[in-house]
Amino acid sequence: QVQLVESGGGSVQTGGSLSLSCTWSGRTVSSLSMGWFRQASGKEREFVAAISWVSGTPTYASFLKGRFTISRDIAKNTVYLQMNKLKPEDTAVYSCASRGSGRLSGQPGDYDYWGPGTQVTVSS
Repeated sequence: QVQLVESGGGSVQTGGSLSLSCTWSGRTVSSLSMGWFRQASGKEREFVAAISWVSGTPTYASFLKGRFTISRDIAKNTVYLQMNKLKPEDTAVYSCASRGSGRLSGQPGDYDYWGPGTQVTVSS
């Protein structure tokens, strides 16, 4: 059974930083990529970042402009999202997702397992 559990959300002021973690189990790593998505209240889910598990190659949403960094710890089966210079518009529920392919994708429909999400709130 595949499970993903996020942690690390919370509240921060504009310009602050947060680090999210997502620990997963139950997947074969030879064909795996992990992604972070977010959904603000009343808005559609949007892609944030993804990483190919074996190669570690990342990709990011263009609007981030270098503020966020995705990484993974193979030994811990954990993917991280370091978020810096946070803005109020970054407020959302952040979810990690896994995809049974090493090819990176920003499309939510390409991911087959999702974590429950963690709230990130950025105040001005």
